Amino acid sequence: MRAVVLDAVDRPLRLTPDHPEPSVSQRPDGDGLVLTISACGVCHSDLHVVDGVYPSPLPLILGHEITGVDEQLGPVMVYAPWGCGSCRQCHDGLENICANSNEAGLLTDGGYAERMFVPDRRYLAPLGGLDPIQAAPLACGGLTAYRAVNHAVEHLRARDGARALVIGAGGLGQFAIRFLALLTDATVVALDISGDKRTTALAIGAHQATGDWSEISGVDAVFDFIGAQTALDVAARVVNRQGMIVAVGLGGGGVPVGFGTIPHEAKVMTSVWGSRRQLDELLDLARREPSVLPLIESLPLSQAQLAHDRLRAGNVEGRLVLVP
Repeated sequence: MRAVVLDAVDRPLRLTPDHPEPSVSQRPDGDGLVLTISACGVCHSDLHVVDGVYPSPLPLILGHEITGVDEQLGPVMVYAPWGCGSCRQCHDGLENICANSNEAGLLTDGGYAERMFVPDRRYLAPLGGLDPIQAAPLACGGLTAYRAVNHAVEHLRARDGARALVIGAGGLGQFAIRFLALLTDATVVALDISGDKRTTALAIGAHQATGDWSEISGVDAVFDFIGAQTALDVAARVVNRQGMIVAVGLGGGGVPVGFGTIPHEAKVMTSVWGSRRQLDELLDLARREPSVLPLIESLPLSQAQLAHDRLRAGNVEGRLVLVP
């Protein structure tokens, strides 16, 4: 089958026309299935694999924002965090937090291919009429932002005149702005150095967009999709007492937590991907509110390296999706 393979860290992607077919024999118990892939979104996490940020075993077929066709369920989306099945997090339905998870496209072959192995049909979510190409980025970008926002939805709903700050109005930040507009009545402020992204933020539901953090104060929830030290420093400065900081970005920064270092009783937490149940919730929301679906540009599988180059350069409006 045709597949795009990363052979080593910091190497170009390699398109191969005759990659070995996936098989249920990949598991000793013979369970699992082979899914025919319809589309695969290109995510910044894919770039992190190329850069060696993740301890991914190489060579590897990248891609974790996957839709496809299953012989029993029809058009589906793949839930990519595959847990160990035996830890407390897995028992609670939080395979996205499992310490021994085996994520498709990050630790095992993913969706930059024509077909892939999936260990169980419980990891397949029926699309229910959603377009498989347009919906693909919901599998990670959308789901990650959805979980992050949901940590603070009740917190924001409980406060009259609530204000929310989204740091980083790129792919995930734009999802968060849409979700905040739909799920809360909070005033949404977007912070980004890019004028184009600020314009997009206002177009999709933000009430204010700025590139100057000094214009921001008194927010009840901060969603940081950058994660750099400068971004988290801003979050700690502007969050209200008893507010929330939800850190999602992988920029390597941190927030010192101690009495007097942040406003009294403010909460600081990380947020990781999303649960299997939340994926179903998100797809239901997308069917009811098509506005959560991002602008899509589809590219053939043969242009995977070009897609990576453009994403790295920031030359993307919306989300890029590879189509086998």
